[in-house]
Amino acid sequence: MSPWTSARLTTEGKVALSRGRAEIRVKLPTGTGLLPAIWMLGDNGVEWPGQGQLDICEVVGAEPRTVYGTAHGPTYFNENGIGGSTALPGDASQDFHVYAVDKQPHRVTWYVGGRPYFTLTPSRLSRPQDWVFEQDLHLMLNVAVGGDWPGPPDGSTPSPATMTVDYVRLYGEGRA
Repeated sequence: MSPWTSARLTTEGKVALSRGRAEIRVKLPTGTGLLPAIWMLGDNGVEWPGQGQLDICEVVGAEPRTVYGTAHGPTYFNENGIGGSTALPGDASQDFHVYAVDKQPHRVTWYVGGRPYFTLTPSRLSRPQDWVFEQDLHLMLNVAVGGDWPGPPDGSTPSPATMTVDYVRLYGEGRA
């Protein structure tokens, strides 16, 4: 059995956010080949990417001080996702950081440590009708190992890689 695994925690079928804020205080593992992520998926029953996906945060293990926030939809997904990035005040694995998205009608804003660093609206899409975020989205937390973006793990990659969650908070309207 390989020491490399991927673990996922989800609120699918339990809690979803229609409008409001998702906020997570967490230490994310870093190291070559790791890609910890906190993200939301749409509950509209459409196949990905048509269901919509909001990556609240992704930290490529070899870039421990950079966080990425990205939206994926019908015509903007994978490397064509639309988002931004910002520098963290410290290594993602050494300190707790608060990652958040504020999901309002026709606007999603990404935050780290209470500071906004990217806002997406339908007008920023090449086809504004492909805005798919006016729906319930459930939350997922996972640590992926390997893949195109982080590359393969090596002898320096921590195993097990641990995501330490202090809290997950959802504020606003949705389904429970």
